[in-house]
Amino acid sequence: MTTHHFHAVIWIDHKEARVFHFNPEDVERTVVHSEHPAKQLHHKPEDPHYLKAAMDAISDAGVVLVIGPAHTKTELVKYIEQHNPALKAKIAAVETVDHPTDGQIVAHARKYFKAEDRVTPQTK
Repeated sequence: MTTHHFHAVIWIDHKEARVFHFNPEDVERTVVHSEHPAKQLHHKPEDPHYLKAAMDAISDAGVVLVIGPAHTKTELVKYIEQHNPALKAKIAAVETVDHPTDGQIVAHARKYFKAEDRVTPQTK
């Protein structure tokens, strides 16, 4: 059984979404893979099955940071806005981040939320 963490960060590109649910001491990692990773076309929308799987991977978080190198992060946010408005309200920020390691993703998110938590209470 997994432990619920209030914070989550999702790094997403056209190939995969790396999702981390975390607190200051613990982190749980999930990876969602696109069924069509070779079809990176900048004018074509992302696969809705991929976006849904990514959305589902962060749906139980209290607050989410969405990061990634290109347009897929904004496609994900648009998808969430259309299909889960309550989750859209939990997105703290959307940031452009190239291709960091898993450790760099978590460190970035912890730093972001440490500053953000000073003004935002952790309530569901």
